[in-house]
Amino acid sequence: MEITEVKVVLKEGPDKKLKAYATITLDNCFVVRNIKVIKGNKGLFVAMPSRKMREACPKCHYKNALRSKFCNQCGTSLPAYNPPQASPDEPRQSEHKDIAHPITLECREYIQKKVLESYEAEGKKQGAPAGESAAKVETPPPKEAKQPEQPKSIEDEGDIKL
Repeated sequence: MEITEVKVVLKEGPDKKLKAYATITLDNCFVVRNIKVIKGNKGLFVAMPSRKMREACPKCHYKNALRSKFCNQCGTSLPAYNPPQASPDEPRQSEHKDIAHPITLECREYIQKKVLESYEAEGKKQGAPAGESAAKVETPPPKEAKQPEQPKSIEDEGDIKL
């Protein structure tokens, strides 16, 4: 298997953890979209495409997002979500499930290497100063140069105005 094409779309905002979305083409015949480039505590990493897990309403069986308090279809109060835990040594179960993911560590490293290389190349092409990688360019400015946040309107938050 060979990655024959990588497309990267950079995301705006210096304080955001999500830096870009990527699309890879495998052997010129299979495409994987919505691969995310994320800035974590240990640097940049690649997250595979995923979707939120859902749970059925006991009354109408509508699939609601986990941790919802009320059903989006019938309005019934939903039972509290209790994630299954096998032992305290295991990590907390995620609320997202991968749609596509590599099976082997070698494949994951190969995909991550190709996507991050394309991410840095796209950052340079978008106007990053010469000699700096995109990861360095997108770090937040010092606190004294940081501009105050503009208050968001109710419409920006997606809330309903009463």
